[in-house]
Amino acid sequence: MNFDTNAADFDRRQESNDAVPIKVNRVFDSCSDRDCIANVPVILDNGELPPNIQLVKCKCVRVADVCMRVEPVPFNRGFYNIDLTFTFRVELLCYAQACDTPCTMTGTVYASKSSILYGSEANTQTFYSNGVSQGAVDSCCDVVNLPTCNVQVVPPLALETKIGTICRPMVPNAPEQLPPTVRTVVMTLGLFSVIELTRPVTLMVPTYDYTIPQKECTVDTETPCAVFDKMRFPTEEFAPASLPDNEDHIGCSCCDTAGS
Repeated sequence: MNFDTNAADFDRRQESNDAVPIKVNRVFDSCSDRDCIANVPVILDNGELPPNIQLVKCKCVRVADVCMRVEPVPFNRGFYNIDLTFTFRVELLCYAQACDTPCTMTGTVYASKSSILYGSEANTQTFYSNGVSQGAVDSCCDVVNLPTCNVQVVPPLALETKIGTICRPMVPNAPEQLPPTVRTVVMTLGLFSVIELTRPVTLMVPTYDYTIPQKECTVDTETPCAVFDKMRFPTEEFAPASLPDNEDHIGCSCCDTAGS
């Protein structure tokens, strides 16, 4: 391969290309975080954990919603305080005894966090033909144009699930003989997240000729056995890897009874 010729062709294409404006959402600031959300109660859908349940395990947990609030930081122009409230949906396996068939219960967990990021400033209002607008005017005729916040998360990790108690919610006309606490499930969750602040901007970028894919859309007409014969034998699945000698050995967390 002649690298000099390819480089020259690339330079000629680059010189002949025109720059065009495009509208994109520029990321002005971002951060990544790992949060250990410790000892948060599960608000069970049926209200209370039955008294016969002696053991609980987490079957699955997911982020159902994230409520975001973006506000300017006073005396620090261009910076914004981001308040996040995560809503987790939890599915639990509940056992009366360790070897019994579990029953399934569901509930909700709430957790909050805050972060400060730079989002620049803008004093413009933008109106689109589809009815969407950005920026508003407050009562003092000042334009309020906040950046847009987005949060990316991966499925959370259930680090610990145990039985605990919380204060009984106030219910009007509730019988006075009810105990002041409610038996429920308490969890510790691990969450990885990325937070970004963006604004729409217009950028000039170089353009290249339009192209179409060179790959043809084909359908495999071979028999299933012929396709299977072409597959590589999964040798690694029959030879589990061992821990490298230089790898630090981490103790099993299930054997660590501190704080339980």
